[in-house]
Amino acid sequence: MPALDGVKVLDLTQYEAGTSSTQYLAWFGADVDKVERPGIGDPGRHVSGSGKDSYYFLSFNNNKKSIAIALDTPEGRDLFLKLVPKVDVVVENFTLGTMEKLGIGYDVLKEVNPAIIYATIKGFGTTGPYSEFKCFDMVAQAAGGSFSVTGLPDGTPMRPGATFGDTGSVVHCALGILAAYIQRLSTGKGQVVEIAMQEIIANFMREPMSQREWRGNPITRRGNRTVVPTDLYPCAGGGPNDYLYIFTATNRMWDALTIVIEKPELGTDPRFLTTRDRHANGDALWEIIAERKRQRDKFEAMETLAAAGVPCSAIYDTADILDDRHLKARNMIRTIHHPTVGDFQLLAPPVHLSDSEVDVVPAPLLGEHTAAILSRELGLSAADLKSLESAGVLGLEPPVFAATR
Repeated sequence: MPALDGVKVLDLTQYEAGTSSTQYLAWFGADVDKVERPGIGDPGRHVSGSGKDSYYFLSFNNNKKSIAIALDTPEGRDLFLKLVPKVDVVVENFTLGTMEKLGIGYDVLKEVNPAIIYATIKGFGTTGPYSEFKCFDMVAQAAGGSFSVTGLPDGTPMRPGATFGDTGSVVHCALGILAAYIQRLSTGKGQVVEIAMQEIIANFMREPMSQREWRGNPITRRGNRTVVPTDLYPCAGGGPNDYLYIFTATNRMWDALTIVIEKPELGTDPRFLTTRDRHANGDALWEIIAERKRQRDKFEAMETLAAAGVPCSAIYDTADILDDRHLKARNMIRTIHHPTVGDFQLLAPPVHLSDSEVDVVPAPLLGEHTAAILSRELGLSAADLKSLESAGVLGLEPPVFAATR
């Protein structure tokens, strides 16, 4: 059975921060109903401007259902509040105060369902001097410190390419929801799970911050070169990502590297005898290793060195990830069919449970499940649904939205 079989979630999130947390719950088998604005839906649906659901939206909303309800209408608010007693979790990532303006803040929700778990994701939290500041992934990364340690020593701070602020926050949110749910099994009471994106990035900075004990404070950027010859090396092909990253933290790894690149004499070269020597002569050593790596494809180089015990990896780009034979062997690359986009490749859930398997299904069309869910949960008739649709409260039929929206 799915691990979260029977757990019901109302998902009011949009874009990535928040949306990915409910995706994790759906991957574990929770019944996640995404509540969206009729006719428009999650703004993430439109980021491609193509007039159909974007890859961005499809990447964070598979395994969910969609209900299109206008929460800013009295009728829509009333329908939502009638659904709350029937679910376990509500998740939102609106601007601070939006839920209260809609009349569906936590104080209201707990009155209709004292057991509700209310998860909220904000850039800077719900309290403090910055709580009303708007935030996106890159803003959180700047405020949490990751910019400051990313980049070359003589360069400017640099934004990390992966969305640690967004997806990092929602992984923590999903963990908090599960902790609250487990506690509720004993107490019967719900609670608020609050995530501040700045704090999540600061939490990811624990290892760099620990280095201030011997490197000083603030920690400076070191680029790719840390413990020489740890660094990035060019490989055959000459493309923008044709590089191999080699990490050598011990003398054993260093010895293995010299043998694999057929340069065992480096092990007795006075310039490279100790870690300090290798640091002092890092540029010369880099040139020697790079000359060997330029002769091989990055994946060939990776497999040869890794097999000999040298930690390393080819620099995967987005195309490499989807074509990786290792990820394919682990069934991490899936192709699903979406009714408007067609066949679409995506990554499978990265958490593997031995006794819980959930198939990956495509993200829902806007309002695809409105009628089914409201008729099942609230007993609305076809006439009721049609009347609410005509009043602009519900979206029943998946609309073909314009690319300009």
